[in-house]
Amino acid sequence: MKNNKQHIILIKEEVRNALKSLEELPSNAIRILFVTDEKNKMLGTLSDGDIRRGLLNGFLISDNISKYINTKFKYLKKGEEDLEKIKEFKNEGVFLVPVVDGNNCLVEILNFEQLITLLPLTALIMAGGRGERLKPLTDSVPKSMLFVGGKPIIEHTVDRLISFGIKDIYISVKYLKEQIIDYFGDGSSKGVQINYITEEEPLGTLGSLSYIESSKYKDILVINSDILTNIDFEEFFTFFKKKNATMALASIPYQVTIPYAVLETIDDKVSSFSEKPTYTYYSNGGIYIFNFALKECIKKGQFFNATDLMDYIISQKNLSLIHYPVIEYWLDIGKHHDYLKAQEDIKHIKI
Repeated sequence: MKNNKQHIILIKEEVRNALKSLEELPSNAIRILFVTDEKNKMLGTLSDGDIRRGLLNGFLISDNISKYINTKFKYLKKGEEDLEKIKEFKNEGVFLVPVVDGNNCLVEILNFEQLITLLPLTALIMAGGRGERLKPLTDSVPKSMLFVGGKPIIEHTVDRLISFGIKDIYISVKYLKEQIIDYFGDGSSKGVQINYITEEEPLGTLGSLSYIESSKYKDILVINSDILTNIDFEEFFTFFKKKNATMALASIPYQVTIPYAVLETIDDKVSSFSEKPTYTYYSNGGIYIFNFALKECIKKGQFFNATDLMDYIISQKNLSLIHYPVIEYWLDIGKHHDYLKAQEDIKHIKI
């Protein structure tokens, strides 16, 4: 909330002081004040419009702001990740939203011009790999720390997670781990909590999940650290929940065109044919959302890939695995030509 303290004013102030506070807000800031008492209890909001209406009603500029405030303000409760309510706020033009605790004390101010939403997810970024195919670039730098568009590949992922309101982030590290840990620290510089899981031995694409003891959320998002994407995590999560699935993976459409006519045959008899058909297949995009309880499938320290979990879910009649086709930008930076492509693509897309 430290970046939004300029939006807070005490109920004891006069309206002239509120006008001054509104005037001192940066030119690009949302012009609204949050009114609290000296114990930080949220009492109302105050905007230019509220003051104008008060003056038209005969109030004085020297009056206490209690005469002017809007007491029927929009707010969220601490720990509340109500995606529909947030959409309603944004549709109504309410972008600066206070968060209050059980005593109605102001604990945070959320700016939905900067935040997209608040997803109830923990995130795990897999960043332990060596990046053999990108040598010699990765001889002294972890693959995820290679720069694209002025910052490391992994930072694009961290920042995108943050923009969707995800604050509990784990990063699984191994190769040259100190560079990643030193760069992000505990995440406080970005206003989030970042914890690290050190792989003493390679654990596969999902084995480090077993070291996350608990989560305050039912579901977890796992993403490979070498992916550059602007996938809509909210749409991905909403799709997963609507389908009531156990696990969802982001899939990448991949089209194959056959340059000849393809025959359909039955006992050597041609029943039909398609001239130069195009088939669409879906490949694994390295991004997953699934129930956190599935970590019980993984023994601590066990080498375990995401595909192992997928196989397990498919084998169970009461579980379901779905795929979410990614229509946004997605690039797996695994080889040198991918890295060169990323350098060009980042100039034209918003991650």
